[in-house]
Amino acid sequence: MRVMEKIEIKYSKKEVPYNLAIQKMEKRALDISLCKKNDLIWFLNHDHIYTMGTSSTPTDILSETKIPIVKTNRGGKITYHGPGQRIAYFLINLKNHKDIRKFVRVIENSAIKLLGEFNIKASTFPNRIGIWVTENQNIKLDKEEKIGAIGLRIKKWVTYHGLSFNLNPDLTYYKNINPCGLSEYSSTSMKKLGVNLSNKDFDKIYLKYFIQGLSKL
Repeated sequence: MRVMEKIEIKYSKKEVPYNLAIQKMEKRALDISLCKKNDLIWFLNHDHIYTMGTSSTPTDILSETKIPIVKTNRGGKITYHGPGQRIAYFLINLKNHKDIRKFVRVIENSAIKLLGEFNIKASTFPNRIGIWVTENQNIKLDKEEKIGAIGLRIKKWVTYHGLSFNLNPDLTYYKNINPCGLSEYSSTSMKKLGVNLSNKDFDKIYLKYFIQGLSKL
């Protein structure tokens, strides 16, 4: 896989409008596929927005809301983005590897290892995409709770979109939707789990594990 020197790391301090981020990713993905630009890992935040993936249905919206609802071309169902949630977008050329499942596993494992540094156990499930907390500070949860959502788009073997991870968002916004099509499960955050983690520290720790995993593809 590509070495670290060939991947650009970008950090946006101000919130990036969702539609603008999509435009920039699509342009960058095209440039990557044409070998005009290097791969990119982009850390950012969005303002309040609900995004509906390619498998979303209108029934995933449970109540009226003033928050914008946008249809997008990533995989998956509806989810929430907003302040306190960190986004990591991965624009990576997989043409020499062509194994999407292993790439998704790198995204998942990086989040799971990050959580492990704070004595929080998490897992993935075959029928439920995303990152699920199962234990906090050696206490098992009554029912696993979702802390991270994953949605990807692949074009000419270049990935874009990526991971949303709850640091300290207002979790009540999830009540307006059927997040990821899983109404019987709740969402959680680092704050709810008793951990104050800044954007900067999240980026640093997550990137460490992601690059380690990516280098092994």
